[in-house]
Amino acid sequence: MAQTHHLINTLKKALKAHGLTYADIAKQIDLSEASIKRMFSEKNFTLNRLEEVCHCMELELSDLLKLMKEDEPHLSQLTEQQEKEIVADLKLLLITVCVLNRWTLDEIIARYKISKTEGIRYLAKLDRLKIIELLPRNRIKLLVASNFAWLEDGPIQNFFQSKVEQDFFSSKFNKANERLFVVNGMLADNSNAVFQKKMEKMIKEFIDLNDTDAGLPLDERSGTTVVMAIRQWEFGLFEHLRK
Repeated sequence: MAQTHHLINTLKKALKAHGLTYADIAKQIDLSEASIKRMFSEKNFTLNRLEEVCHCMELELSDLLKLMKEDEPHLSQLTEQQEKEIVADLKLLLITVCVLNRWTLDEIIARYKISKTEGIRYLAKLDRLKIIELLPRNRIKLLVASNFAWLEDGPIQNFFQSKVEQDFFSSKFNKANERLFVVNGMLADNSNAVFQKKMEKMIKEFIDLNDTDAGLPLDERSGTTVVMAIRQWEFGLFEHLRK
């Protein structure tokens, strides 16, 4: 029922955005204004009527569903306390990372030593944190925004830096799907700011590609991590030579 309410509310917003009233709709689909008002108040539409109203705005039903999805509230960050709760339980952290990468429950328990009962319990925690909505038959609806990110200098970012950094950089980065770039130079503050903007654009492109690939089977996707950083820094090796 909540989905129906959301759909009809999205329809109302679309009508308002197109400058259409109930009277306008009534004329176009050959119904009385009272009938239109009743359909909206009771939230009782046949599929044909819904399509007719959409056509008044030159929209397809799929366009309305897309508007509905865009109108959903999405989480962009957790609180520090929520991140602490997740990072305190390694299995919960693992499942959180998996669902953020669109894994299903079956895929999680097939890959990791996590029972179905455990998995459901952890998914219920993520539902409580509003990261996902746990649907019937243990289906997962992701509720985070496309720009979702861990808190800067937060519990989860610090955990990954302390636990994963050494393992990540232990590679020689000589495989076809690996690259490591290290450059050094001297930039003015405005040039530094320009380069940071380019880094942000690259991250956005990575997120877009990740969203595009989300529909592919799991065995066609691989966990991929990108680390980009910029700071004013010189090798400590030379520090003793500075005046």
